[in-house]
Amino acid sequence: MKSLDHIPTHKIERAGKLVTTGLKIGGNYIKYYGKKALDSSVDRSTLDEDNAKDIYDGLKELKGSALKMAQMLSMEKNLLPQAYVEQFSLAQFSVPPLSGPLVRKTIQKYLGAAPEVVFDTFGIESVNAASIGQVHRAEKNGKSLAVKIQYPGVSDSIKSDLSIVKPIAVRMFNLQGQDTEKYFREIEDKLLEETDYELELQRSESISAACSQLPGLKFPNYYAEWSTKKILTMDWMEGLHIGEYVKSDQQNPEKNNRIGQALWDFYMFQMHHLRQVHADPHPGNFLIDTEGNLVVIDFGCIKDVPEDFYEPYFALSKRENLDDMEAFESLLRELEILLPTDGPKEERYFKSVFHNMMELFTRPFHHDTFDFGSDNFWDGIARLSEELSEDSQLRQMNGSRGSKHFLYINRTFFGLYNLLHDLKAEVNVFNYMRFV
Repeated sequence: MKSLDHIPTHKIERAGKLVTTGLKIGGNYIKYYGKKALDSSVDRSTLDEDNAKDIYDGLKELKGSALKMAQMLSMEKNLLPQAYVEQFSLAQFSVPPLSGPLVRKTIQKYLGAAPEVVFDTFGIESVNAASIGQVHRAEKNGKSLAVKIQYPGVSDSIKSDLSIVKPIAVRMFNLQGQDTEKYFREIEDKLLEETDYELELQRSESISAACSQLPGLKFPNYYAEWSTKKILTMDWMEGLHIGEYVKSDQQNPEKNNRIGQALWDFYMFQMHHLRQVHADPHPGNFLIDTEGNLVVIDFGCIKDVPEDFYEPYFALSKRENLDDMEAFESLLRELEILLPTDGPKEERYFKSVFHNMMELFTRPFHHDTFDFGSDNFWDGIARLSEELSEDSQLRQMNGSRGSKHFLYINRTFFGLYNLLHDLKAEVNVFNYMRFV
């Protein structure tokens, strides 16, 4: 894969790249409708594949928050055509790395010396390049290390990237009114936090220590002396990413259940005890080692869970509140899903939609054990996603509803459910309570 000597950071330069991508997509539509005119049996799959590839090719050169958004979308397996999921999933592992000279320049700038001076050995070619940074192998004082280097200009381009994406998101999700700003501020704040490696180091050490009592989990050690705001150094951890593991001959149902239990306990312990949570549960952030331990290797995105959101959010998962429509409606108001400006029509509609959603998504919490490999559960999510995407009434309603905290908390649960489904894991739902 060709390396990069330069990453566009100026708003005009980045917007220009997206315009070029848009022109390619326009050409794909012309080709598709030309073929469709000649042969009515032509389906959209080729168009989706061409569009997904062109969009990803444009984003991977921009890196930063633009590529991070593609990575986030790749987790929405039931919301996007498969071609987009497959292409955007590459943002987790397969993007062009920085060139050797740019890597050396970055190390020199932030650690004060060339990489071969700072470390005993340093691999100038990255072993993993993702959306915000890339990882290099190194050794120091007998320790095998992973050195994460942030792409130049990533934090500076977040605001401009969001200003480019915002009009598209407003149309896609039918966002209306001034309340939309709270969602974009939440995304901007989280992305800026992800570019602060000193903050990540602090959170990594804190959460790792708090969760060290949970069985089946492993965490790297972190090294402040070789870390800065733009460089993060930790132990090199061996293992397969979850996506690789589930395709390997190392897996078996019993082992998958143990890994799934460790993953579930890790998330529930954070959510219910620490009141902050690792909010980026995609396969690239976890490894499975040869002993079947779950290895957590990235704490870049951490979401604090305030008490005034935590209480009503998890109250919605209780059977008695789903069965009591008065209590259910009260919780929807508390979570800003039902708005003071809603008329009777809007209230009836959103109570019905969210009741169906919560009946499905909170199903794991209504059982002592739950099988995330269940086709019934997963097919239900797929059907509901399809119904909502085709609901013309929903498109007419104001989509600007719900606390800003929904963005990352819902993303966390969707990602967690996806990983557990990939593992086909059955978990003890309340096992984490032994450690609280």
